[in-house]
Amino acid sequence: MRLPIQRVSLTLRFAGFAIALVQIGLTPEIVRAEEPLSYNEHIRPILVENCFSSHGADSASRKADLRLDRRDDAIEYGAIVAGDPDSTVLLDRIYSEDPEEVMPPPEIKKTLSEEQKALLTQWIKEGAEYEPHWSFIPPSRPDVPDVKKQDWVRNPIDSFILARLESEGLTPAAETDRRTLARRLSYDLTGLPPEPAVVEAFVLDPHADAYERLVDTFLSKLEWGEHRARHWLDYARYADTHGIHFDNFREIWTYRQWVINAFNRNMPFDQFTILQLAGDLVTDHGPGATPDQILDNKIATGFNRCNMTTNEGGIIDEEYIVLYARDRTETTAQVFMGLTAGCAVCHDHKFDPLSQKEFYELSAFFNNTTQRAKDGNVYNTPPVLAVPLAQDRTRFRELEKELPVARAALATRKKNAKAEFHTWVQSLTEDQVLAVRPQETPLVDIAFSEGEGNATKASFLGKQTTIPLSDSTSWLPGPSGMPAALVNGKALELSSAGDFEHDQPFTISCWVKLPKEDGNKNFSIASRMDECNAHRGWDLWVEDRRVGMHLIHKWPEDALKVVAKKQLKPDVWTLVTLSYLSLIHI
Repeated sequence: MRLPIQRVSLTLRFAGFAIALVQIGLTPEIVRAEEPLSYNEHIRPILVENCFSSHGADSASRKADLRLDRRDDAIEYGAIVAGDPDSTVLLDRIYSEDPEEVMPPPEIKKTLSEEQKALLTQWIKEGAEYEPHWSFIPPSRPDVPDVKKQDWVRNPIDSFILARLESEGLTPAAETDRRTLARRLSYDLTGLPPEPAVVEAFVLDPHADAYERLVDTFLSKLEWGEHRARHWLDYARYADTHGIHFDNFREIWTYRQWVINAFNRNMPFDQFTILQLAGDLVTDHGPGATPDQILDNKIATGFNRCNMTTNEGGIIDEEYIVLYARDRTETTAQVFMGLTAGCAVCHDHKFDPLSQKEFYELSAFFNNTTQRAKDGNVYNTPPVLAVPLAQDRTRFRELEKELPVARAALATRKKNAKAEFHTWVQSLTEDQVLAVRPQETPLVDIAFSEGEGNATKASFLGKQTTIPLSDSTSWLPGPSGMPAALVNGKALELSSAGDFEHDQPFTISCWVKLPKEDGNKNFSIASRMDECNAHRGWDLWVEDRRVGMHLIHKWPEDALKVVAKKQLKPDVWTLVTLSYLSLIHI
């Protein structure tokens, strides 16, 4: 508590209005006399929780133009008098019992404890020294403390542990047996229990450095890097799927392996950082760098490809490009700078020393990528870095040198193919064409002769069956006075027919009439696709009044597409025929 020692009447301007008050000089209760208080450890958390929302970096929410997050501003304003608690207005306001004056104000429903008040008082008495944000303070090696039981100390860390034990009047626990020690060490360094043979070797090891030798044993294991990498990959938000929408597979495991190898190689942290943020921009790879090392430096940038992506319809591309840059900025700041930068997306950070302007300055760096807003629902979303297996890398680089010649030959082949095709067509004999003519009896025959209902009869390989139609199906007169089904955009699904292979010729023929209105819309006529098997199958469709067809083995990398050049006339029945002739049968 603060005890009154003097009274001085004065008028102050604080929190935006003039108030008359009686300053009460108080003697602070001494909280810690043995060592100075730490701003970051003892004071900053109090100010962050109770004061910075109204008197911090965010100008939009700042009251009375008072900043308590910066020492010079607080002193210049008159809120703090370093070394003089009795003259410090800040203390008067937090100790006040007047609801019009007390800080924090009652309406925000926060109250300082007596211990917190005493800490602030002691801190001001000690000079009210501020410290930079903890992540901006370079680490320094502390002095090794003196201890009484020197024979217990084997390394400097032991001195720190023993000093704390002695200050608490405690004695160290007895040294554990070797089997227990080996088990603890294994879990700590590899995350796994030790192999029995390793434990036995340690138990029987007569060398004075047996423990050190055991440490080296675990550090030499692949599991050491895996265990350390597990924690890092959590920070890097590593995942083997996209994370949004369909959450498709993402082939980024080479980055995971790079992180594991980096720990196992004991890579310096500065190199570890640079390569993950900009390994693709590094031009000086050092003397004697091999092609594999240069490729690995690019793999390290997988850190920036771990963001969640989507292909959901209706998203705004520009918005998601910004979201991806924001994600990279927040992650980089958190992982490498120890800052919760995400708060500065919308406003100056209220607690950490980061303005909104600074956030978007950093974000601009990550906005210069070629990543698309939509990922295409494919696991290899461009841009893609081809990473051959270790045993294939030499041959892969040889193929890269051969590619220009192969591409030139392909371009020449494409240029000559059209003329060669027409020559081939002209050379076909009647017997060659008749050899692949359709059989007399159709494999699938659908007459649409009902004239009513939402089903139609069909013949599949000579067997009669019924095909359901859409509930919205209606009927109208068809060609030659026959009925016709108005499918209203619903494709005819031929689930049990039309399973053609690429080496099987086939013909599809049907009567089609497009409406006068909405005739330019895209719609399917008939299809036979297995969506769960990369859309394997085929479909007949209309695009901008042009008939087209897909023949798909695996979409989209192994598929054929053909679209007619001429448009169908609206409101006219047209016989559409498509034939596929396999070269194997010609």
